[in-house]
Amino acid sequence: MPFKDVFANLPWWVTWIAIPAIALFVFGGLILSLVGIVLGLLFKALVFVALVGGLIFVVRKFISASASSHDRW
Repeated sequence: MPFKDVFANLPWWVTWIAIPAIALFVFGGLILSLVGIVLGLLFKALVFVALVGGLIFVVRKFISASASSHDRW
């Protein structure tokens, strides 16, 4: 019995509402955990990029200020 034949005689609401609802009920915790992990990694990546960018900005300002003070002598 092919997989398509199983759903052939069922009403549309079973295929499009009941089965996805059962899947969300069974796998909902797993889906939320995976979404949380992905969002957490994205947030950490953004924080990392911001910190590295800030560090580069501060170091360049310090180097340019140090170089300009040497030029005065």
